[in-house]
Amino acid sequence: MEAEMRIVLRNYDKIDSLKIDDYINAGGYKALEEARSISPINLIEEIEKSGLRGRGGAGFNTGRKLRFTCDAPGEEKFILCNADEGEPGTYKDRIILQSDPQAVLEGMAICGYAVGAKRGIIYLRAEYPYVADILNTAISQAKEKDVLGDFQVEICMGAGAYVCGEETALIESIEGKRGEPRSKPPYPPVSGLWGKPTAVLNVETLANIPQIVEKGSAWFAGIGDPSYPGTKVMTLTGDLVNKTFIEVPTNTTIRSVIYEFGGGIASGKQLQAVQIGGNSGALIPPEYLDTPIAFDAMQKIGAALGSGAVFVIDESRDLRDIVCKISQFFEHESCGKCTPCREGTMRIHDLMQKISAGSGVSADLDLLSDLGQMMAVACFCGLGQAAPVPVLSAIKHFNLLNGERR
Repeated sequence: MEAEMRIVLRNYDKIDSLKIDDYINAGGYKALEEARSISPINLIEEIEKSGLRGRGGAGFNTGRKLRFTCDAPGEEKFILCNADEGEPGTYKDRIILQSDPQAVLEGMAICGYAVGAKRGIIYLRAEYPYVADILNTAISQAKEKDVLGDFQVEICMGAGAYVCGEETALIESIEGKRGEPRSKPPYPPVSGLWGKPTAVLNVETLANIPQIVEKGSAWFAGIGDPSYPGTKVMTLTGDLVNKTFIEVPTNTTIRSVIYEFGGGIASGKQLQAVQIGGNSGALIPPEYLDTPIAFDAMQKIGAALGSGAVFVIDESRDLRDIVCKISQFFEHESCGKCTPCREGTMRIHDLMQKISAGSGVSADLDLLSDLGQMMAVACFCGLGQAAPVPVLSAIKHFNLLNGERR
């Protein structure tokens, strides 16, 4: 039986998240002190050498993002924590913020020192008001203890829009505008919040930073898959014995996640498919179960690690209905800014309703394939580009007209 390796969740159930002294007694804020004892450039190099890549879905090298922000001209810079977490089936950021908010604040302060930012903002999804209470307490206690120094943190509550998980739409929302993605370039490290250099980092990414500073880049780089080192917090839902969350090295296979940590398929049924990364992830058939959960390894099978949500589907489920519900979600969440997404998500849902009702024909699959491929290249942001992924993967691996495996 494989064991978890808890780096991000190292303090889960070990400290009181509402007591900063518990965090400090567990070694908290030593990393921030150490970070401030070296130059920002050396700090960024250490994070870059660790190989840490974004844990929110895009997988961009964190040290490189900090370097771009540091190198961008301007005296005022920002660190934004993306805690929007709107991906269905994902609750890893909630777990981290609830159990260890100071680790995220420390990670933000370290990144702030690295890039020269004095201000940080946590963009929190609207459905987490109780997490906002925990964070406000954590911020107040950090101020009282003066552990953050001149780095100031505040919370901005979202309004429940899935598209605001995209970093530029998130920035637009903080600025008080409609949550829609911006045209890029320029990218946020050059021109982000109010046109200032901005590093947007996920909750899980930030929670890794203090441990990298404390234990060193070589330690972190030696964990998991070399191309995507470290651990990944994953949330397990669907037809599993154990619906839970885990933190495992990134060379752990999908099979281990489902059958060892998840306890296998509930009620003794057989696995039909697994979707990793939330609604925007591909439907993966059983023959790919020995694929590691690492970012690049998932891409090689046409899937994505994304937020790390694992949705298991047993043989009794009708995939047509599942894919139809997913397409309905994307139609509802499209911001409507670009025509390919606004019209494409609606058309995919229409076709999936027809197929789900048993009235689909092969020409519908051809149309879905053409439409999905067009959206993947023509949509303005990741929402529209990812919306057809579940449909296209279902067409590729399953007989979508009758809901069975090919």
